[in-house]
Amino acid sequence: MGDPDTEDDNDWEDTRARKAFAVEAEHAGERLDRWLSDRLGASVSRSRLQTLIRAGAVTTGGNPVTETKHRVAEGEVYALAIPEAEPAEPKAEAIPLEVLYEDDALIVINKPAGLVVHPAPGNWSGTLVNALLHHCGASLSGIGGVRRPGIVHRLDRDTSGVMVVAKTDNAHRLLSETFADHGRSGDLERAYVALVWGAPERMAGTIDAPLGRHAQSRTLRAVVPAGRSDARHAVTRYQVQKRYGTDGSGKAFAAKVECRLETGRTHQIRVHIAHIGHPLIGDADYGRAFRTKVNRLPEDIRPTVAAFPRQALHARLLAFRHPETGDLMRFEADPPPDMMALTRALDIL
Repeated sequence: MGDPDTEDDNDWEDTRARKAFAVEAEHAGERLDRWLSDRLGASVSRSRLQTLIRAGAVTTGGNPVTETKHRVAEGEVYALAIPEAEPAEPKAEAIPLEVLYEDDALIVINKPAGLVVHPAPGNWSGTLVNALLHHCGASLSGIGGVRRPGIVHRLDRDTSGVMVVAKTDNAHRLLSETFADHGRSGDLERAYVALVWGAPERMAGTIDAPLGRHAQSRTLRAVVPAGRSDARHAVTRYQVQKRYGTDGSGKAFAAKVECRLETGRTHQIRVHIAHIGHPLIGDADYGRAFRTKVNRLPEDIRPTVAAFPRQALHARLLAFRHPETGDLMRFEADPPPDMMALTRALDIL
């Protein structure tokens, strides 16, 4: 939450080659990047290798090592996953878009769940970028980079809702500055609808907890100590809008919660809401331990909740200043049919 709105992650699931090397006694204490570079020779440049290390493509004992200056020890085995060569540039594809607003400077869309924002290993086609290149034509090409033309923020693949995309270099620069600043010195408002397991005891609150890489997964995030090297400041404000039913202990089965971002980190809402003990319904990554709660629901709604295929999160509101006119722009989108059906099922409780 993706936050949902950061663009600093790379995925290396689909690899062309995996190489592994053991550290010999005479090389103990060397920097990881230099030691691996010597093993690889000319097949991978030093700068490319450093990028791969930071992206989590190097592991030892199944755990990623993301520090290029990490010192290797005798007997350790390091594996490097080398990703597939990237296409020169994304191709335009005729993928339908729900356009909420469009002018010469920007386009606002209601992204459906299941649509990846930009091409990456394993998702070179069928993305929002492919759809935008077809819809906007040559005006979009090259703005903000070949792989992410016009993209200034992101929603996770399985998060639906409102997004803005720049169509000019000036709009891209100004919108990127707005999102990077998280609205601290300007007008930026982002609100999400979340359906969660249980309900926070307080009707409203603020989750201020730094996020970093998950210890067991390169692609997931976790709340980490503030002093850790990869810790990034993250703040989410929430307000409980409705509680659904009660279990045997008198606590709510579920709740509808509005979340507002003061920062925009990868998976931010998903990690923060799970951190306070109320993960999103359907979140297979951060709510896995709550799957059995479905079995405690009444039989008439159990199938609907159990079959919900994604995290129940929708970006319902996005407001910002138009980068060229200065007008305050405000866009809202109702949750999609799957979340509406889930809400109706919970209303029965």
